Amino acid sequence: MPPKTKKKEADGADDKYMRAARFGRVKNDLKMGFVGLPNVGKSTLTNLLAGACHAEAANYPFCTIDPNMVQAIVPDQKFKYLANTWKPPSVVPAALKIVDIAGLIRGAAEGAGLGNAFLSHIAAVDGIFHLVRAFESDEIVHVDDSVDPIRDLETIQYELCLKDKEALGKVIEKEKDRIRKEKGIARTSDPPLSETFKSAYDKCMELIESNTPVQTYADFSLGEVDLIRDFGLITTKPQIYVVNMSKRNFLRKGNKWLPKIQTWVDEHGGGQIIPMSCEFEQDLMDLQDDKEAQKAFIQECDDEVKKMGLTGPGFAVKSVVPRLIRSGRQSLCLQSFYTAGPKEVRAWTIMKGTLAPQAAGVIHTDFERGFIKAEVANFDDFKALHKGEKGMAKVKEAGKYRQEGKTYVMQDGDIVVFMHNTTGSKKK
Repeated sequence: MPPKTKKKEADGADDKYMRAARFGRVKNDLKMGFVGLPNVGKSTLTNLLAGACHAEAANYPFCTIDPNMVQAIVPDQKFKYLANTWKPPSVVPAALKIVDIAGLIRGAAEGAGLGNAFLSHIAAVDGIFHLVRAFESDEIVHVDDSVDPIRDLETIQYELCLKDKEALGKVIEKEKDRIRKEKGIARTSDPPLSETFKSAYDKCMELIESNTPVQTYADFSLGEVDLIRDFGLITTKPQIYVVNMSKRNFLRKGNKWLPKIQTWVDEHGGGQIIPMSCEFEQDLMDLQDDKEAQKAFIQECDDEVKKMGLTGPGFAVKSVVPRLIRSGRQSLCLQSFYTAGPKEVRAWTIMKGTLAPQAAGVIHTDFERGFIKAEVANFDDFKALHKGEKGMAKVKEAGKYRQEGKTYVMQDGDIVVFMHNTTGSKKK
């Protein structure tokens, strides 16, 4: 059994995502990766998220030999509003990097299939879309000859945990080597490990042996998190479960496997589950150049749903692709701030909690080095006050245009002008 989590009040969504990302790299250029068995829809979905066929999608277990990376444009109504307001010649939206990793099979940790190479590809991404197949098809073979998402979840999770168990087997000696070097003692000595290290190691091992991702455990101390971050464990990465269903099941928002998948996820630390259908999304994407045809397709699907006797907002037919992109970005604790003017409107990606000088550095390192202040407007204030003007005059008149210093924590959707001074040479 995994270590028990202390009972707490329900965390807010932001706390949940911050907890999931606490072991990750502190960078603005993070990547999500699709992980799953062969022929579950990874390449197709990667293509859909990118809006173009960047990965070879074929009915062959190892058609994606090298990880394919695409950039998915982040759906962002605030950015769209700013672009429509200024109508500049240059418009640069935020994008999420997504890696299509070839399928794992049972025994991958020991080298089966394409084995350890793919596990290293998984280790190189910062978050995981765990894709499972919940649709039947005679045309698309299953590597295990039958459709069983629970078995597939067990297979992938087992392989990831087995790889983490292998990594954990090396961290004790690595920590002892660090202590010997730090204290200048002989390599033959057996230095004692700190209580924090032993606690972190024991909790991780208990989770991994129960086939539970390490990142789902809420009660690690800050000291334990700092140590675990250096363990190099795959299951510390944020993970989103994506269930690929048939078009019909997607439209009726039901599938015999969904309750079982929910139970399995809850028993393995919990997590976000997103049901979708590559079949539906591909049909919709194929009509992207004909908006009227797309509209007719959605109406046809709506009519099909009504014929099933299903009504209400919960059965509205729409693409899940925007939700997938936003969820992946949110799981990595990424957010946007904007720069807007007559020449360009751009969304810049930063991590949640970034201070103003570091945000300025995303635009140019000189901006961070010579940071003076940030002039900031909240997007909602701008939208409510600008009255069609391409500028901040009305926002300033209303007292909603702020000047912020070096300790300001950037908020999602800030519209910013950074003031900086880098005319002098940097002192050495």
